[in-house]
Amino acid sequence: MMPADALTLTSPSARALGQNWTSARKVQSSSSMVKDERARATEMELIREAQQGSRSAFDTLVRQYDGQVLRLALHLTGSEHDAEDIHQEAFLKAYRYLGNFRFECSFYTWIYRIVTNLCLDHLRRRKSRREEQSVLLDSSGEEIDLLSNVSDDRPGANPARELDRKLLAAKINAALETLTPRERMVFELKHYQGLKLRTIGDMLHTTEETAKNTLFRATRKLRTHLAEVR
Repeated sequence: MMPADALTLTSPSARALGQNWTSARKVQSSSSMVKDERARATEMELIREAQQGSRSAFDTLVRQYDGQVLRLALHLTGSEHDAEDIHQEAFLKAYRYLGNFRFECSFYTWIYRIVTNLCLDHLRRRKSRREEQSVLLDSSGEEIDLLSNVSDDRPGANPARELDRKLLAAKINAALETLTPRERMVFELKHYQGLKLRTIGDMLHTTEETAKNTLFRATRKLRTHLAEVR
């Protein structure tokens, strides 16, 4: 006698259920693709309108990517003040050079490329100015007294754990400072922004393989530095 499971799997109703499920998945996937294509088409229309002088079309593009651009700049610079400056400069630059957009990539990739280049220049200038530092700085460049920032007035607060967390953050920041600006850029775009290496390479005007090698060097440096400071 054929096992019950086999009967269930090979019965007409089960086959029909499986076919219906597969068909539903295909319809869902097709619907998603149609939505993506419509979104891309709408974005391309907005870009063309903006290129022809429509300020409202450009404002719509800004609203779509405003938060993402600010978060990216904040992650890459670690400074709210610098992030806001770069955020503003990025969109001013996008508006100024929108006529050069050739529809060879998405607006997302294009604006991210502008932001990463601005952040890369910023990190290079900062690295050239900064000497070796053993203190943690806040967003305004002031020294942080770690002990004075330990909060113990909350019920169940653990000052020792809070201090450990701040010290670890300081070690990570110090480790990131050992990277070249490009290494730090690739590392943060990959691990903090979750971008693919191919996209990162495109943003930095290089190849996916070069971005991969840069990420490998950055990771190795960070591991070495963090191992030394334990």
